[in-house]
Amino acid sequence: MRMRRMRNLEPRMEKCAEYRIIQPEQLQGKWRSLKPDCSALWVEVGCGKGKFTAETAQAHPDVLLIAVERCREAMVVAMEKAKAMGLTNVFYIDMDVEKIEEIFAPEEIDRLFINFPDPWPRKKNAKRRLTHRGFLDKYCRVVRRGGEFHFKTDNAPLFEFSVEEFAACGLEVKNLTRNLHENGIVGIMTGYEEKFHAMGTPINRCEVVCKPFVLPPEEKKQQTDSTTNEDNA
Repeated sequence: MRMRRMRNLEPRMEKCAEYRIIQPEQLQGKWRSLKPDCSALWVEVGCGKGKFTAETAQAHPDVLLIAVERCREAMVVAMEKAKAMGLTNVFYIDMDVEKIEEIFAPEEIDRLFINFPDPWPRKKNAKRRLTHRGFLDKYCRVVRRGGEFHFKTDNAPLFEFSVEEFAACGLEVKNLTRNLHENGIVGIMTGYEEKFHAMGTPINRCEVVCKPFVLPPEEKKQQTDSTTNEDNA
């Protein structure tokens, strides 16, 4: 997410300090300590301004929700929403999802949400897509076997690419739809989703059941290459 820089970013972040996890690596394997009575640990990748995050946390007070967002300008808006709603079961991390295995222990997560990620339409950037098999491998390590990640996008080519990636990795797909709100609003919407739906853009959605799988050797090698190296190749 690209947003204008905020001159007052730091003071706003400080006012929401109770919602921000500054050293998330220290909680690896211990996230439930933030809410010992939680029934499940859910993680949202790329929460943006946090409409979906806050409303999901509010609708499921028994769940501990961790939201990941690398754009701090967006994340502070999300934290302010949570604070204004008085939520106590949601926390935020400003980091890149590439580091998810450094933050969460194997099979620690029960459910993962990936809502409207950057489609990276150019073929050479396919590995940046958050549903590329390199990322799927990471998710299936930190999400428990039988846990799920829920994926939504308005971008039809990205969705078709993603479905092919899920199949290539041998992952079970459930409740797949290419027009989620065709017969009325289903579930909690993100801010972007509301705009897309208002324009008549179909929303693609599916649920993917996680399990360990083995990447082909060349994919493992490519996964370890840095984004910088890919761009400079």
